[in-house]
Amino acid sequence: MGWMFPPGDAPGFLVIEDEHTLLLPDRRGNNRIDSMRNLLENNQIALLLLIPEVNETLRINGTAEIIIDSEILAQFSVNGVLPRSVLRIRVERVFFQCGRALIRSGLWQSKYPAEKGKIPPPGQILKSISRDEFDGDAYDAELPSRIAKTLY
Repeated sequence: MGWMFPPGDAPGFLVIEDEHTLLLPDRRGNNRIDSMRNLLENNQIALLLLIPEVNETLRINGTAEIIIDSEILAQFSVNGVLPRSVLRIRVERVFFQCGRALIRSGLWQSKYPAEKGKIPPPGQILKSISRDEFDGDAYDAELPSRIAKTLY
């Protein structure tokens, strides 16, 4: 099973199609298709749902298929932008995961806030690992507007 990066979205983005099936839109992300390729090779999927300020998580295991049907995609339109695809997830097991790890980490309490300037921005990291072949300064300068334009 491969990694699937969290799509994140407004409340209600995970739709219950029926008592054993969920629909999950594939929102824009880092444009990597590893997760989709992995699902084509092995349709097993596991979801870990996090809700801000709730320590317990919900785990869902099942199988998934990639849907590109225009009527289903239209259900997930945000600001006129459709997701690239939707995962139809057949739920096999659901269980709660205790919140000990989130409690210990202080995730929702901002117990360990990142100090501005201590963690380099993404462009500077890319610049460093590329040995200055990547223009990290331009990347970081353009990032806020790029995110605003391409959020959906």
